[in-house]
Amino acid sequence: MSEQGSAPGHGAHDGAQVTGAQSLVTSLEAAGTEVIFGIPGGAILPAYDPLFDSRIRHVLVRHEQGAGHAAQGYAVATGRVGVCMATSGPGATNLVTPIADAHMDSVPMVAVTGQVGAAMIGTDAFQEADIRGITMPITKHNFLVTDAADIPRIVAEAFHIASTGRPGPVLVDVAKSALQATTTYSWPASLNLPGYRPVVRPHSKQIREAARMILESKRPVLYVGGGVIRARASRELRALAEYTGIPVVTTLMARGAFPDSHVQHLGMPGMHGTVAAVAALQRSDLIISLGARFDDRVTGNLDSFAPGAQVIHADIDPAEIGKNRHADVPIVGDCREVINDLLALLTTERAAGHEGDYEAWVDWLVGVRKKYPLGYDAPADGSLSPQLVIERLGKISGPDTVFTSGVGQHQMWAAHYIGYEHPNTWINSGGLGTMGFSVPAAMGAKVGRPDATVWSIDGDGCFQMTNQELATCAIEGIPIKVAVINNESLGMVRQWQTLFYNERYSNTDLHSKRIPDFVKLADAYGCVGLACDSPDDVDATIAKAMEINDVPIVVDFRVHRDAMVWPMVAAGTSNDDIKYARDLAPDFDEDEL
Repeated sequence: MSEQGSAPGHGAHDGAQVTGAQSLVTSLEAAGTEVIFGIPGGAILPAYDPLFDSRIRHVLVRHEQGAGHAAQGYAVATGRVGVCMATSGPGATNLVTPIADAHMDSVPMVAVTGQVGAAMIGTDAFQEADIRGITMPITKHNFLVTDAADIPRIVAEAFHIASTGRPGPVLVDVAKSALQATTTYSWPASLNLPGYRPVVRPHSKQIREAARMILESKRPVLYVGGGVIRARASRELRALAEYTGIPVVTTLMARGAFPDSHVQHLGMPGMHGTVAAVAALQRSDLIISLGARFDDRVTGNLDSFAPGAQVIHADIDPAEIGKNRHADVPIVGDCREVINDLLALLTTERAAGHEGDYEAWVDWLVGVRKKYPLGYDAPADGSLSPQLVIERLGKISGPDTVFTSGVGQHQMWAAHYIGYEHPNTWINSGGLGTMGFSVPAAMGAKVGRPDATVWSIDGDGCFQMTNQELATCAIEGIPIKVAVINNESLGMVRQWQTLFYNERYSNTDLHSKRIPDFVKLADAYGCVGLACDSPDDVDATIAKAMEINDVPIVVDFRVHRDAMVWPMVAAGTSNDDIKYARDLAPDFDEDEL
């Protein structure tokens, strides 16, 4: 059973005669659901009647995409399964983007959708869409329920599949006829999923081989992905890193898995990674990959990625191992188990006098980090730097704050200029890169962790895709804080137009310092709106936003529009071609290892 499996809810008991709708709600309670984000509609309407009497909190969102992203934010912030609900047809298809997002980023989520009556399926009935067929490639598993008797078993299976192994989204599509039918409620005592057996314990032979390679290596690096956070293995990772002294890089999805303040941490690798993190991978002789997938944004051109490195690749999903880069030692297993086994064996080896020697490597990387630190120039005209805003936001709000972000320049600045000390304090759309993710994800995170300060760092482009969820936040008492990094542009696209399209700014100007007025918009939604356009006012504006905790806050930071994200590796090029500023490239070979 999943961690959320428990006794049946109060809505019905085993053997009770209930409708399928009552069975669905009781099953969701039994699976441990505390919150559902959703919108009712015709096909799912029968389920909303028993939901009215349920102990489950329902958050009425303004758009189903908001429901899905809120479920993701809730799941990442709490470690529990996020749940969203929508009706058939357009309600269900509006969940496609968050389902795809959850699939890419391994977020445990159950999406419950209504479907037209079983007899009408396939007739192009009103509000019919084959959501099971549509989402098959982007779910971990999905179900179509036409028999009310199957509802408890399928709900139990859905939560178990979503939350075990490599987490991910599961769709449960329930025909309206099944919701309206009468059935005998029976919560399954056990699950029978013969084809689903995630491997959690790593093979000892592979662990031995990995330990041998680590001890023989001269230039190893721990390449840490989001799987370490999903496995709740941050403490174990730190123990392994400190015991061995091996340098650590954390991907965009793994920010917070290892403390940014730690001396061994080199930052984020990849397209917009730190020079030190990129250099560590490129010059390494051994990459120890933990819960990472060698994504194109990390590797750049695969043919020239880490040319001298052997690879130990540990992942709970065997399909990821060797998918993009050959693994010399493949290890299938849960990251926490893998790290613990590696640490135990390395401890035994040290007692026998076997230890790795990485001193020259670490010294070289420290030199690279000192020579090419992260940094930015203040705008010459005295206007507001977006990096300054985000840096101060991190400092003033503190290391326990939960940050969500949209996608683009502000996302990369938030990944770089805020210090993440704890896992699950950075929630973003990594693999899919979904604009509009931040505000609803912050809403879900705040529902899941009501005592935490939750900041949504959003771009003016992303913000205009899902800001209607501010109404939900105001009405439902979910006091998130939103920092709009307003450069009146689709910033990252504009950066590429600057660098690669001769400054031909085709359709990237949003005019959003003029339309809409974000302060008035916030007021209209029942939130507090603030604006800031001067570096001198940043701290005071953030402090004021931090003082207001009973309603949502929106701060319009009107920043310099030409600021760019650096470092950068142009798409499709080698990581060796990294630039730390425009036309400025580091010379790794000046001080050879």
